[in-house]
Amino acid sequence: MSDKMMIRAGWALSILYGLFMLGASVMPKFVSDIGSQTLADLGWPDSPILLIGVIELLCTVLYLVPRTGLLGACLSMAVLGGAMVTQIRAGSPLFSHTLFSLYLGTVMWAGLWLRDPAVRTVWPVRRR
Repeated sequence: MSDKMMIRAGWALSILYGLFMLGASVMPKFVSDIGSQTLADLGWPDSPILLIGVIELLCTVLYLVPRTGLLGACLSMAVLGGAMVTQIRAGSPLFSHTLFSLYLGTVMWAGLWLRDPAVRTVWPVRRR
């Protein structure tokens, strides 16, 4: 695959990740009570929902900005790890809920790996 195609594919995955995070995770925390109710159902009744939303927004924006993409990806993994632990704690189904953070993180890292040659030099794919 050419470098240009890799960068385009990386940006496509990164934008899909960003749109998902903004639309399915960040916005419900600011716009409606769905975020509060969901976290209460997961065992966090008095969670600081707006703070979590701001942190997710900040991580997503950092990820989408080319100069801070690596920092945003690392911070986003911390957020996704917390989401996974919450699903484990709540006894959620494994493949559909608990591992969803892992799926999302894989898409996020794949997007960054494809769009950023510097990340590819740190984590190269070796061919035999």
